Amino acid sequence: MKVSEIIDRLGITTFDLATDPEILGVTPIEATEPQMLSYIEGSKFAAQIATTTASALVLPLDASLQQQATDRGIAWIADAQPRKLFAQVIALFYQPFRLSAGIHPTAVIDPSVVLGDAVAIGAHVVIAAGAKIGSGVCIHPNVVIYPDAQIGDRTVLHANCTIHERTEIGPDCVIHSGAVIGAEGFGFVPVPEGWFKMEQSGSVVLEAGVEVGCNSTIDRPALGTTHIRRNTKIDNLVHVGHGCQIGENCILAGQVGLAGAVEVGNRVIMAGQVGIVDHVKIGDNVIASAKAGVHHDIEAGAIVTGIPAIPHKLFVKATAVFNRLPEMYQSLRKIQKQLDNL
Repeated sequence: MKVSEIIDRLGITTFDLATDPEILGVTPIEATEPQMLSYIEGSKFAAQIATTTASALVLPLDASLQQQATDRGIAWIADAQPRKLFAQVIALFYQPFRLSAGIHPTAVIDPSVVLGDAVAIGAHVVIAAGAKIGSGVCIHPNVVIYPDAQIGDRTVLHANCTIHERTEIGPDCVIHSGAVIGAEGFGFVPVPEGWFKMEQSGSVVLEAGVEVGCNSTIDRPALGTTHIRRNTKIDNLVHVGHGCQIGENCILAGQVGLAGAVEVGNRVIMAGQVGIVDHVKIGDNVIASAKAGVHHDIEAGAIVTGIPAIPHKLFVKATAVFNRLPEMYQSLRKIQKQLDNL
């Protein structure tokens, strides 16, 4: 489509159409070619405007960058949230694969299952008794849905994911391949003979817009629910332990691990490999940087780093001292020798 058509479709108000090229797709700025649209995130990438062969650019509201593009005769569109705008442009040119509505003949569906309208069910899907599947749901091949699970409207279950009994998944969720939702939590009671298994009779609830990455696991508790609130996004290889409560609009990056009964507020960001011990409470708007080990409650708005996690600014100061420890140790030895001589 032409750039002018992109502008009309997305309601863009800041642009320059010195030319109105036809755009065939989107591409990274490092690998551009004619008739492609690319993206400049900020001024540190300004030099790439001079070398790009892209026919159009998504830019921030930066007059200098916009002038550079204009001087080169490159059409551009701009927004206060350029990364979001670029994501919207990508969606105009690409949609992920989706099954057509219908039920594959190899699917095994219990007669008691309730199916909504326009459901797509792929090969070798198994849906057990009492499950409820909303309208517009897309279930890719080899998905297994246990008894009494509920899947909300327009949710997508990718190949080989497993939804255990009594799990409730809201509308517009995405569960990626290999994810396991609602499996039994890690509950064992220590006894003289070893370990006595505590049955996990609870369930998992995912509210609207939750996404769960490949090979992630969200466990059900012995009692009650593990609850993930709306619009929270969970990356690949994340473990959410039994009974955790996670708020709205949180981000959990790859290999995050939450032990049982952790409470997480709204808009919390956990970077890769963050680990949280059981029963810890994390306040709203907390940021835990990569590999942080959280052993105690974190107040709202805090930024923590390290093992054990401490305030980020303190961690930076401590790191600076750590780098000087060999020098400080030698100084200490000299002082000790002087004291011994005295």
